[in-house]
Amino acid sequence: MRDPNNQVQVVKNLRIFVNNVVTSPNRPPTALSHAQSKILNEVVLSCQPQEGVVNNVVTAGDYDLNFSATTPWFETYRENFLQSMPASDHEFLNHYLACLLVVSSTEAVPVEQFLKLSQEQHRIQHSGEYTNPKWFIPNTLKYYVLLHDMSEGDEQRADAVYEDMKQRYGSQGCYLLKMNTRSFSAEGDEQIPDPWSQYLQRNILHTQVRTADTLGDVTHTVNSSAVENNISAAEVDNGVSGSLESHPLQLDITSSSGSLHTLGAVKTELKKGARDPESLAGGAGSHGACLTLNDHDHIRQFIQEFTFRGLLPHIEKNIRQLNDQVVHDSNLEMAVYTMNSKHSPELQIRKMADLCFLVQHYELAYSCYHTAKKDFLSDQAMLYAAGALEMAAVSAFLQAGAPRPYPAHYMDTAIQTYRDVCKNMVLAERCVLLNAEILKSQGKYSDAATLLIKMTSEDSDLRSALLLEQAAHCFINMRNPMVRKFAFHMILAGHRFSKAGQRRHALRCYCQAMQVYKERSWSLAEDHINFTIGRQSFTLRQPEKAVIAFRQILTNDSRQTATQQSAFLREYLYVYKVTTFTPDGLSLPQLPLPCIHCSATRVYFGHERRLAEGEKQAATHVSLDQEYDQDSADMWCHLEEQLVAAANRGIVPVNFQPTQCCLNSQTDNQRHPLAVVEEPIIVEVTFRNPLKVSLALSNLSLLWRFTADDAPPSKEKMTNELAITNEEILALGARLRLLPHRTGQLNVVGVVYNLAASSSGEMAANTEGNAHTFDVMVVHGKQDLMIQGPRLNQTKEDKMTVRHGHDQRLNFIVTSPMPLMEIFFLQFPTALLCGEIRKAYVEFCNVSSVALCGLRVVSTHPDFFSFGSQATTPLTPVSPTSAENNSAYKTLATPPQSGSAAFEMLVSAEDFSQPSGVIDIPIDGSTLQPGESTQLPLWLRGPDQEGVHEINFLFYYESTGKGNKISHRVLRHTVFICASRSLSVQASACRSCVPPHHSLGDKGGGGTLIFIDVENINMSEAGMREFHIVQVSSSSQHWRLHKCINPAKDKDCKLTSRERAKLCFRATRCKPQKATSDAIKKYTFTDLNLGNERIISSSTPCGDFFFRGCQTSESQRLDAPSSRTSCSSKSQSCVSTEDRSSDITNIVRKCNELDLNIIVIWKAYVVEDNKQLILEGQLHVALQTIGKEASSLTPREMVLLKFKSQLPPPVILPSAELSQLVKTSLHYPETYTHPFVQDSLCVVPVTLTLSNCSLAQVDVIIDLRHKGTSPETLEVHSSFTWVGQTQYKLQLKPQEVLCLTLQACFLQAGVYNLNTPRVFAKPAEQGAMCETSQQTASPSLIFINNA
Repeated sequence: MRDPNNQVQVVKNLRIFVNNVVTSPNRPPTALSHAQSKILNEVVLSCQPQEGVVNNVVTAGDYDLNFSATTPWFETYRENFLQSMPASDHEFLNHYLACLLVVSSTEAVPVEQFLKLSQEQHRIQHSGEYTNPKWFIPNTLKYYVLLHDMSEGDEQRADAVYEDMKQRYGSQGCYLLKMNTRSFSAEGDEQIPDPWSQYLQRNILHTQVRTADTLGDVTHTVNSSAVENNISAAEVDNGVSGSLESHPLQLDITSSSGSLHTLGAVKTELKKGARDPESLAGGAGSHGACLTLNDHDHIRQFIQEFTFRGLLPHIEKNIRQLNDQVVHDSNLEMAVYTMNSKHSPELQIRKMADLCFLVQHYELAYSCYHTAKKDFLSDQAMLYAAGALEMAAVSAFLQAGAPRPYPAHYMDTAIQTYRDVCKNMVLAERCVLLNAEILKSQGKYSDAATLLIKMTSEDSDLRSALLLEQAAHCFINMRNPMVRKFAFHMILAGHRFSKAGQRRHALRCYCQAMQVYKERSWSLAEDHINFTIGRQSFTLRQPEKAVIAFRQILTNDSRQTATQQSAFLREYLYVYKVTTFTPDGLSLPQLPLPCIHCSATRVYFGHERRLAEGEKQAATHVSLDQEYDQDSADMWCHLEEQLVAAANRGIVPVNFQPTQCCLNSQTDNQRHPLAVVEEPIIVEVTFRNPLKVSLALSNLSLLWRFTADDAPPSKEKMTNELAITNEEILALGARLRLLPHRTGQLNVVGVVYNLAASSSGEMAANTEGNAHTFDVMVVHGKQDLMIQGPRLNQTKEDKMTVRHGHDQRLNFIVTSPMPLMEIFFLQFPTALLCGEIRKAYVEFCNVSSVALCGLRVVSTHPDFFSFGSQATTPLTPVSPTSAENNSAYKTLATPPQSGSAAFEMLVSAEDFSQPSGVIDIPIDGSTLQPGESTQLPLWLRGPDQEGVHEINFLFYYESTGKGNKISHRVLRHTVFICASRSLSVQASACRSCVPPHHSLGDKGGGGTLIFIDVENINMSEAGMREFHIVQVSSSSQHWRLHKCINPAKDKDCKLTSRERAKLCFRATRCKPQKATSDAIKKYTFTDLNLGNERIISSSTPCGDFFFRGCQTSESQRLDAPSSRTSCSSKSQSCVSTEDRSSDITNIVRKCNELDLNIIVIWKAYVVEDNKQLILEGQLHVALQTIGKEASSLTPREMVLLKFKSQLPPPVILPSAELSQLVKTSLHYPETYTHPFVQDSLCVVPVTLTLSNCSLAQVDVIIDLRHKGTSPETLEVHSSFTWVGQTQYKLQLKPQEVLCLTLQACFLQAGVYNLNTPRVFAKPAEQGAMCETSQQTASPSLIFINNA
């Protein structure tokens, strides 16, 4: 077509819109009607994202978002919104341009019908009675169409009528359309496509048809809509018919004017669309059933003829006329137009602009819009001005080549005018929709988002939701995507969708926003989103998704308040309750609450510990109440190794595994633990409540699998009631019990329980009528127990990757029956004095159906207890005093005899001690039958150090049957003994100066004096009266106490608080034993009683505790010579000075060795509860060397840092040790009378006795020329001299005694000190001499009297 300047204008993709002529009045388009809103709501509801469509993945920073880039629901809403806008007076885009007058060829006189239709159209347009439809120009194009049905009418008659029409209306104004050349019978043979499918808007049409066809069953029709939009059946009943009648997009099904059934009106639009009145007749999807392909061509030809020969020339002519009118009528008076506003110049310009815009002449249209805009603004016609601004901006954008920039400010002014001045939200929304699309096409996403957000308001939730969603897409489509703004506006859009009843779209928006907030520490926002997703999913009948969303709220460490958490929990429980699951336990769903700390799961094998029965105290063993300690576990493992080695001839088996009665995360769980048939397995599961509200758990049971050796057994579940308190973080263990009845493999896989809010449980418990409420809020489910093993870090592959080992603590192997022993202690004390002896009893009970044997025990403190030995255990007390006082000792009534020798007894050490420290418990027959029990005495001795002592016992026993997977069983017992002070014993030894022939039975070595200092150091003032030293005994292989040489022989030794006593004894060597293999292991016990009873120290319990106390010190002392022996035997050819020095050291050490053990036995008198009790005990002192003091209290040594020296220090033999090689003594008369008047020189014979105390040959030098210069020797008269030989050089054989006769010469009477000879001694192989220690002894005084 040509424009007013006669320039050719190309029109592309012209689309026409055909509709009925509807004369019903329309409201002004200031706001959408209720019916329009409902239709738009349903349009959006029916357009959902397709399932299975691959979404776009947008990567922004560390976010990977998966969402749909297209929004077809918004596009559908936009199209329907634009098409639903009614025609208005300020613009002509929706006004009709032409009218199709259609008459059937079957009419009797078709021409008359055409005339009637033409007159009816003229009346509707020009009479002024109808406001609708609106017409573009007064001279509307009328196009006459004769419709001929080939299946019914006469074709020749139709052709004749058409010829007449051409004569009347011209060939350009009429058309003969022949249709329906196809019969119904041929329908099944050939499939012809629906010619109207691409033009009809299916979604709206489908809704209308569905509603119209099912008016009789409204409830069934709108069932799905009611779920999402909350439309009740009453609302649908009352509103459907009315909305159909008043809907602007509705096809006119029934009309009061019968002549309008075939009356059509044509208008041109930007977008295509078609509505046919016959489309309802065939129903949805069945249009044009009788049309052939030729008929399709005829219809296309008809539209083409109508457009090219009728419509476009008509538009071109009107554009020219309007252009001429605008140009030539500009000089007319304005009053002419003010009388009729429809013909004002501004409206004529607007009408011309709209015509140019419809035929794509955008440049001329922009010019006209721009001119009209100025005129409207000058006339203050703001609605008209806003419309001109809007279309001017669109025309500028659509111009080819973009000669001018897009005037976005035109659109902004138009939107503001529509919204604020004209109060017309419909036009403002249309303007926003157009402007947003233009801005997005130009990449101005930020401006588009701002524009869309500004248009949101409270008057329309649907519009606001769609615009907010589009704004969110603008944020994500920016060059630098704004991810958090996208998520935030998606949440806002989802909220408005929810308010609009669009729950599916709301759920989609929240799910897309969740991708941004998930696991980003936005806990409150994440909780809100999950809660909304759960609610929307549940409303949309997607309970599985709802459960997952609510579980996320409860699983995370929520920061919500307790009230909000309680609401979340109630919602979850309700959703969970209505969700149906299979009743089978294995298919139970996973519950998120409470949290289970799987790695903290503990397993205990065996019965729970029995409490004390009366005076019986049960063995502590192992319980779940005890905390695990690695050092303690290592200690028990070491004790068990000793027991197993003792049971296997001193060898620990290669496959030995320590017994683990309680498994936890710190134990070795790589092997399957062994359980025993008919013995319970207790599994402790640790729960944690992450919420601030209480949870109620009930009907807890373990979920397990069992594989029997022969047949599958029935399942067994032990229940346990449990409530978790409302602490924020609480660890609570539920102990669940399994009792296996058969052998096989048992695997615990999870926990099954009922979960409820605690408040609901309390309400149900307190109110009988609310049981139904409690039942509703209780859910049944499970949680799996999946324990991850320890991190592997052995190989290179383990260190490079993260690998975990196996944790088998919940995978048990059930074995055949084993013996089970229980141990009870009677009269077992908790406090003892240091060294106190107490007698208790132990009861061993076999509570199983299998006999046990091999009963042994080992302890960390073997010197604390004794079961006695069969050879020395007293059966009954001997003395009546012992029976009266219930003494633990074996006693004999023996009054003390002054100066009498000690009682001796020879004992073998093997009767008391065992080298390994493992003690065989002496039970009758060595076997304990099922159900049998036995009681044995147990002697206890208080530790030597004061304080609280932890003493551990490990009892060992085996089954009489062999071949079991469990080789043995152990039972632990731990006691705490509080030891308080009793006595302190200090002992020392020195050589006696008595000559050998004066000490009977002390041949070869002379006598030794033993000094014992005893002090009462007990600090208890109340109750403790006094200590009595009742007996002193000794035990040694070489020495023995000979007799007591205390000055007060007849007095009993009593000590009150802080008193001390000194006892003196003479010790001699033991009688030589025969050279047999057993002679070395014999110990000589000697008893020196100070009271009226003699305690047999060589029997139980005195001898037992003596040997147990010495066992550790013996092993330490024997380690030193063995190491020296091994060093000296390396090479006999190389004899160095160090080897010679070590030999000399051995000689000197053996010379001074004493190896005498002192046993001090005491009794203490205590008053408790007005009753006098007699406590008794014994203290041990080991005298190892002459001249060195020993104590019963071993001092705690300070551990010093030891530095490695570069060279070993040279061996220097101390003179104090060498001085003990030879013992000297002087023998002379104490008084000597001499007549000095007759003879001035007095010569007195003196005998010097030399005793070699060593086992080596010794060289001795005696010098008599020495004069004492010490103060002691100067105090007495020293004017005497030795006469005769004054120096001797002798050699003494090992342990030889030599006597020398000396002569001392005195000049006058007086008191003289004869202890002046100097004696030097050395081993024969040693080069240096050393003076003996006799020079430092007490003076040897002689009294010289004058006759």
